[in-house]
Amino acid sequence: MIIYLKIQDCDKDLLLDILTQRSGAQRQVIAEAYQGMCGRDLLGDLKEKLSGHFKDVMVGLMYPPPSYDAHELWHAMKGAGTEENCLIDILASRTNGEIFQMREAYYMQYSSDLQEDIYSETSGHFRDTLVNLVQEFQNISGQDIVDAINECYDGYFQELLVAIVLCVRDKPAYFAYRLYSAIHDFGFHNKTVIRIIIARSEIDLMTIRKRYKERYGKSLFHDIKNFASGHYEKALLALCAGDAEDY
Repeated sequence: MIIYLKIQDCDKDLLLDILTQRSGAQRQVIAEAYQGMCGRDLLGDLKEKLSGHFKDVMVGLMYPPPSYDAHELWHAMKGAGTEENCLIDILASRTNGEIFQMREAYYMQYSSDLQEDIYSETSGHFRDTLVNLVQEFQNISGQDIVDAINECYDGYFQELLVAIVLCVRDKPAYFAYRLYSAIHDFGFHNKTVIRIIIARSEIDLMTIRKRYKERYGKSLFHDIKNFASGHYEKALLALCAGDAEDY
């Protein structure tokens, strides 16, 4: 099978073309065919043969959406310190159905309960609100509620509440803001950029691109091209695509 040979040869260009130009469902079919024809696990081979941020993108693409969310949450909580912004991005933006599937995937992959892990790895009002989100997605709206939240709270709890409100109002605009912050405010925070682009690639990435350009004057494609490099850059650009004037 050609993809097996290319993984063994580490032909990044062809791997990039195959995996970024397929839907999530098509990538799962490829993984099943790979297992049947080669007797090997495609995800495992990608982890073994690739490296760096390019590996993170290619491996991330091979997870179904609920499994990818579960993977990101697990690593956000089980690494050295908890990555609170990852928890916020995922749990504040998913629907009831998505959170239900995520919880099931989390348990299947890690034999652990998502709600219990959140409870043990976080604290205070931040923890309580995250647990509520896992139990039942919160719909909060109101024209000036963000200002009220900013005045009354601080820290990750404040960021979580604001994220919930912004996602209810305009989810693509929220992710455009998160991408811009990850690219410009944190010296290109690779984990955040990868997570958002993969997770939203088949949901609303086109609308996120539109909001990004409307709000910040330059395209997402342009900013990724300026800050990333190599096959990592090519993979991100292939996923986010671009308008004619962006090339």
